[in-house]
Amino acid sequence: MLKLLSLVLLALSLSGCGYNTLQSADERIKASWSEVLNQYQRRADLVPNLVNVVKGFAAQEKEVLLGVTDARSRVGSIQATPELVDDPEAFARFQSAQGELSGALSRLLVVAENYPQLKSDANFRDLQAQLEGTENRITVARKRYIEAVQDYNVTVRAFPSNLTAKLFGYEVKPGFAVENEQAISSAPRVDFGAPAADR
Repeated sequence: MLKLLSLVLLALSLSGCGYNTLQSADERIKASWSEVLNQYQRRADLVPNLVNVVKGFAAQEKEVLLGVTDARSRVGSIQATPELVDDPEAFARFQSAQGELSGALSRLLVVAENYPQLKSDANFRDLQAQLEGTENRITVARKRYIEAVQDYNVTVRAFPSNLTAKLFGYEVKPGFAVENEQAISSAPRVDFGAPAADR
């Protein structure tokens, strides 16, 4: 009877230790991170087509076109694995490379303003719409990832699950950092359909 009571008490104490919550939260992070990568990959896949369409109309904009191509190469050179979220330095490099690509794409789309024929090209408009949709998907995926990391980090830091986290080596995971919060507080505008005065 004493042995059975000891087993019941042990089971009850383990159920409140947070181990299963840590497992669930970690899996939510992995799933959220996969979606972030999926959307960033979608954007990277659009870049060569966008560059080629712009190149056809604005070949003299070599510096801008090379900037986009180079930024995409840097993004592609980073191994974006699920383990990346456990390495704050690698995560920061990944974020920096994605930020460079975002900036390069913004510069490319600003250049398009100078080329009315480019703005009216059906391929460019289609790629522009796809890019805008992808940027929105990236925003949603990043938000979900941030929320998953927040839930996980609270579990890792809250008592008594923090004891379990320490015992099994679970540590706080990095979230997305914001270098210039004011600049990214709104989604990039890539609608070139309206004249500049209307915006």
